[in-house]
Amino acid sequence: MTMPTHSPDQQPYGAPGMQPPAQPRNGLGVTALVLGIVGLLFAIIPFLFWLGGILGLLALIFGIIGSSRAGKGLATNKGMAVTGLVLGAVSILAAIAWTIVLATAVKEYSEEIDKELGKGTAASSAAPGADASTEAPADPAAQTPESLKFGETFVYEDGVKVTVSKPRAHKPDAFAAGFTKGNKAFQVTITIENGGKKALDVTTALPNASDANGKAAEMVFDGSNATKPFEGKVLPGKQAKADFTFGMAPDAAGELQVELSPTVLEHDSAVWSGPTK
Repeated sequence: MTMPTHSPDQQPYGAPGMQPPAQPRNGLGVTALVLGIVGLLFAIIPFLFWLGGILGLLALIFGIIGSSRAGKGLATNKGMAVTGLVLGAVSILAAIAWTIVLATAVKEYSEEIDKELGKGTAASSAAPGADASTEAPADPAAQTPESLKFGETFVYEDGVKVTVSKPRAHKPDAFAAGFTKGNKAFQVTITIENGGKKALDVTTALPNASDANGKAAEMVFDGSNATKPFEGKVLPGKQAKADFTFGMAPDAAGELQVELSPTVLEHDSAVWSGPTK
């Protein structure tokens, strides 16, 4: 019986130095794609675009590194990394666009305030020697705020009408801003009707709210339009509606008070209050 023999140079278990193939390092490409998708979703949502910008930046970084790894043969998902990179860049651009829009709106608002203040100063200096007893009476539209119940309408002397609806419960979504977990949220609809003779700029018609203890209530923003402020101008004979949501601590959420002025300088604020149920 002949026993098998091996050559001195022959290795029984294959060629010397052979190692199993390395596993592809695809983690960064996957991460870039996920961050890019989520970042873009946030970037197109008002008041959450800043978060989309941050996620987009991370997607861009991970996408660049993941693409580089694929180019060196260390990863096999270059297409996924590049897609995440592109989505990250788009998210950043969208966040920058929102920033420009908000900055422009704030600038225009400030310029409008300056103009109105300038008009007021000119009017007060027009007759420096006038007797106080002969001055025109105060504008009825700028008197002491009136307190109303929810659902009632306050009518200003110039024909502008404001109505605040009864509060209704609102459930903020998972990405809500300005809402503390465990609090309760209530939404009201505010209607401004222009019964005057000139266009009414309602961009600055932002309400203030407080709970049953007099503490300021948080204004809530989410992807379900918990709060959607007024925009632009209301023409004579037309009306505009906007929803506003406020978060309050459970022990003080039984009553809500809302204070609003349809314009900053031309009208005083009126106050609506009542139970939330």
